[in-house]
Amino acid sequence: MREIVPSILTWPAYSARFGYDFNGFLVRRPDGDSFLVDPVDPGEDDLITITAAHPTRIVLTNRNHFRAAARLRQHTGARVAVHPADAAFVREKGVTVDDELGHGDRIGPFTVVPAPGKSPGEIALHWAEKRILLIGDACVGTPPGGLSLLPPAVIDAPDELRASLRRIAAELDFDTLLVADGESLVRGGRAALQRLVATFDGSSPTPVAMPRQP
Repeated sequence: MREIVPSILTWPAYSARFGYDFNGFLVRRPDGDSFLVDPVDPGEDDLITITAAHPTRIVLTNRNHFRAAARLRQHTGARVAVHPADAAFVREKGVTVDDELGHGDRIGPFTVVPAPGKSPGEIALHWAEKRILLIGDACVGTPPGGLSLLPPAVIDAPDELRASLRRIAAELDFDTLLVADGESLVRGGRAALQRLVATFDGSSPTPVAMPRQP
């Protein structure tokens, strides 16, 4: 586990199938209200760090990122939160959903931002003061230094997703872009998203090499 930006730690689970990391995040808060975002299975040392932070919530940005949520909920007692439109899928995967996330809700220093399209309950998290945006499956950090979309086959509503990303790129002020899949951009994240959005011409989204599975 490493601190990718101040107060935010990340740890990876490499996917040989896809050729990039799936990333979990730990946001450590001085007030003690630490939380996890899209956690992947932690190694032993990562689990020690997570336990020491006493996270109170596990935030899922979309239905497919239940990942290690059940294990870490049991281990830490943290409450699982997801947008209600994606909650049924998460429950079907055996994860207890404790809380619903609504657009505009505050999670520590972050504001919940709607990003539907890949799934109806997809969200992003925006820390305006630090100019940080955290994204789940709305886009992927590949190739390194750039962004792409998941394959059309796993996107519920491609036009809606493109509209979500256009709005985020145009309206939100951020420089750091943390992604749950692929390589995060500590600097230049908004410019990278604007470049991706500029490729949207009404055709199908640009796929990554292989289809994503839950």
